[in-house]
Amino acid sequence: MNIAIEIQQGNEQAFKQAYEEHHQAVMANICRLVNNAAVAEDLLQEVFVSLWENRHKLTAAHSVAGWLFTASYYKALDYLKKAVREKLTPITDTLQELLPAEEPTTVEQEYMHMYELLTEAISELSPRKQIVFRLCRLEGRSYKEAAQQLGISVESVKDYLKLSAAHIRQHITARNPALPLLTLYLLSNL
Repeated sequence: MNIAIEIQQGNEQAFKQAYEEHHQAVMANICRLVNNAAVAEDLLQEVFVSLWENRHKLTAAHSVAGWLFTASYYKALDYLKKAVREKLTPITDTLQELLPAEEPTTVEQEYMHMYELLTEAISELSPRKQIVFRLCRLEGRSYKEAAQQLGISVESVKDYLKLSAAHIRQHITARNPALPLLTLYLLSNL
């Protein structure tokens, strides 16, 4: 019988078999994306819990391995998006502490608008560009380190960053043409 069907029917032995067969490869996939073993272990558990909780959706046409790799990719991507948001949040918090609590100033309003545009633009990047952007601009990794972690060339990292910066600039200036200099300044400091 097909292992996907067995899992769908609630066969715990089939689920354990899927775990034994695939957990190391899924873990390696997650580690490659998040580069943190503890986080990867948590995400691995989430992937397999998700498989069990969504087993009723499996059909004979499903590849359990394919399902696990797709789920692990999206779990890692969600983690990375959250990490990017958490990296950018202290900037906003610091600004709020420094500025008076009264009516928002024009500068504060412009900054908040810029922050919203920036996070919006980053979220529109492809998953690979988001990862490269996070590694090089938010975590301060070198092009070489990012390339090694992702298994791509240094030139690819540079290309992704160049395309990401162009997209972010275009996104921000299209929504607020008065901000191009501020955009360039912020991008150079990320």
